[in-house]
Amino acid sequence: MNLNFPHVVADKSRHGRMRYYYRRPGRPKIRLPDNPNSPLFLEAYHAAKAAFLIEPPKRGKGRSPDGTVAGAIAAYYQHNSFIHGLAPSTQAMRRAILERLRNDHGDKPLAGLERRHIAVLLGKMKPYAAHNWLKTLRGLMTFAVEVELLAEDPTVNIKRAKAKASTGFHSWSEGEIAQYEAHHPVGSRARLALALLLYTAQRRADIVRLGPQHITGNTITVRPQKTERTTAKTLLIPLHSELARILAATPTGHLSYLVTEAGAPFSQAGFGNWFRDRCNEAGLPHCTAHGLRKAQCRRLAEAGCSEHQIAAITGHDSLALIRLYTRAAAQEKLAAAAYAQIDPPVKTPLRLVGEDEA
Repeated sequence: MNLNFPHVVADKSRHGRMRYYYRRPGRPKIRLPDNPNSPLFLEAYHAAKAAFLIEPPKRGKGRSPDGTVAGAIAAYYQHNSFIHGLAPSTQAMRRAILERLRNDHGDKPLAGLERRHIAVLLGKMKPYAAHNWLKTLRGLMTFAVEVELLAEDPTVNIKRAKAKASTGFHSWSEGEIAQYEAHHPVGSRARLALALLLYTAQRRADIVRLGPQHITGNTITVRPQKTERTTAKTLLIPLHSELARILAATPTGHLSYLVTEAGAPFSQAGFGNWFRDRCNEAGLPHCTAHGLRKAQCRRLAEAGCSEHQIAAITGHDSLALIRLYTRAAAQEKLAAAAYAQIDPPVKTPLRLVGEDEA
């Protein structure tokens, strides 16, 4: 059954539902949407076709044997759930993990990978590493079940190890921000980088893409790279007066405000390394670009902003992360503001019992 789409096959599930796949010799089937008349079906079909043309099946030596872990990983890389369902940064992280898995266990049969094997593998890792591995393996196994390389997902019911409470990246203090600003004057790329990170509260992956075309009037338009593959989220952030002042005083002339010495756009990693050097120059080796995102969350919390208001700027879907980021909010200031609502300040000093006798 070709449905006027070459290489599309269909079968009926045990529940009587039609399922459609893109199938080419030497490759696992790629599941397509259930409605062949929908725009999503057409989009998925062309994505599957493009993936095959970009990297056709390997012949002879070097081909990943069918049924092996290596074969499943190679097929997963070409599946629309990986190509179109994951942000570039997530793809890079998962590739790094899957390549280690392929190097260590690629020649083993995929069907022989059991829950106990995964539990032992993750048990040797630190909690955060184990969490990333579990998410990556779960993505691979979900794909393998969908294209019928596996009958069931061996990662089901495996729970991630709990890590000790941590505040994560260091949140810049006001003193550290002032120290950096004293070392890097207005008009320098280093000062512009800090202002963009601080006054937009965005990730470095989004900061390196910001340019004049993203500012209309007093509004900055940001589409977070981390979520752009899975959501249509677009952030409209007010242009802070201090950021506007620094932008006006800093020569740019490019589509991206921040570029390398050669005038080329920064990569995410390249910008991180470059900003690390600027922090070192200011005597702040423990400070990072991400720490400025947390610092702005702290500032907003200290100003009395709600978690939802802060999330409207940062783009977080999880308020739990906002709570994590605002742990550095000044406790004394927040406590005083809270008590001021129920207990007005005392206008005259209190006299303690026995004070006259002292």
